[in-house]
Amino acid sequence: MALNVTFAVSTWLWTSPFNKETVTLFPKIKSYGYDAVEIPVEDPALVDVDLVKKALADHDLRPVICGAFGTSRDLTHEDPAFHQTCFDYLDACFEIAAELGAGFVAGPMYSAVGKARLISPEQKKIEWNRAVTNLRKVCHRAGEFGLEIAIESLNRFETDLINTADELMQLITDINEPQAKAILDGFHMNIEEPSIEHAIKTVGDKLIHVQVSENYRGTPGTGQTNWAAWKRGLEAINYQGVISIESFTPEVKELAGAVCIWKPLVPSQDGFAKEGLEFLKKWARE
Repeated sequence: MALNVTFAVSTWLWTSPFNKETVTLFPKIKSYGYDAVEIPVEDPALVDVDLVKKALADHDLRPVICGAFGTSRDLTHEDPAFHQTCFDYLDACFEIAAELGAGFVAGPMYSAVGKARLISPEQKKIEWNRAVTNLRKVCHRAGEFGLEIAIESLNRFETDLINTADELMQLITDINEPQAKAILDGFHMNIEEPSIEHAIKTVGDKLIHVQVSENYRGTPGTGQTNWAAWKRGLEAINYQGVISIESFTPEVKELAGAVCIWKPLVPSQDGFAKEGLEFLKKWARE
């Protein structure tokens, strides 16, 4: 059975941070056959909303907005000033998403990426409760913009809070707000999930966005990912959203260092985008 999905690619595949020049990628992205473009908002001040809106319309691309959560954007920090920094940043992301017509903002917004430590159960509970309390506030704010949030689990090397679909669903349950939804990223799932199919079914109708690459962050179809399990899981929950290729280039040193990409994963980033989409379209049809 064919999946009724659309496909996107993250501009992180080529460059970072997203700025005025990044929209020059849109014609190429459309020419490869993508339906949407994933826009990572590292610095909201660099996003020219009017320019992006025009470029999206000119090239018939839908936007997906993803957040970036560095050390200063941490809703689990003991200092409330860090929470406010994250609230202010997410407000800016919501403004961008609403103006561009995106339905949600996605990302691991509960904590700073890279905050991965061995802590006591008591400390874990404190930080969990902070994440729940603060994400309720984020949900209320998202709702004021007519948006949802897509919360992402990360692998154990990038966070100690939410690593699996089970933990993600517990967080969403504890938040208990209608705006709290989920994103699943295949790279992290390949590390953390015993069963990709089960993880997808666990999230179920909370799933509003999917990111994929290979187990080594390379081109879909070239690695060890269980794509049959992905298909079964997405079919079982009748997923009809966007599936987006997310990976990175070693040419952007700061970002490559953050995601530990020390060498090229492919001969060409353009080839990554083209061949990855060709594989995914064939996979979705079969």
